[in-house]
Amino acid sequence: MTSQTELVKSSFAAVEPYGTQVTEYFYDHLFEHNPAVRPLFAEHMGEQRDRLWQALRALVSKVEDTEAVTRMLDGLGTRHVGYGAAPAHLPAVGASLLASLKHFAGPAWTPETEAAWVAVYGVITDVMGQAMERAGAPAAAGAAQD
Repeated sequence: MTSQTELVKSSFAAVEPYGTQVTEYFYDHLFEHNPAVRPLFAEHMGEQRDRLWQALRALVSKVEDTEAVTRMLDGLGTRHVGYGAAPAHLPAVGASLLASLKHFAGPAWTPETEAAWVAVYGVITDVMGQAMERAGAPAAAGAAQD
């Protein structure tokens, strides 16, 4: 296991006890900083928060398995196009994810941990963005704003 993988797993272990509080914080942050994306989501977010939490747990549990992570992210990217998501939304999602993890990780969040998550999110952006483009999402449609 690489140091980067260890940092991702250990920091996620620090936030895992907070469960869907992490995803509540995530969506609050996302919508506050990017109000234009709010219409892409259902009015009631309970199920969506649960799905995001499950996806994060699955991603972290498989972070060493590049092939499995790529398959998972490719499918997520393709499905998100159906909800109106586009690659241009991904940086805002990443910023909110990092803010959420940092908020709940406490002392487990270090500059090295942040760098590891930035690298992982770079892979997420690349794989999901390519899948979104293949599925017909315009590259710059509905860009989120900060």
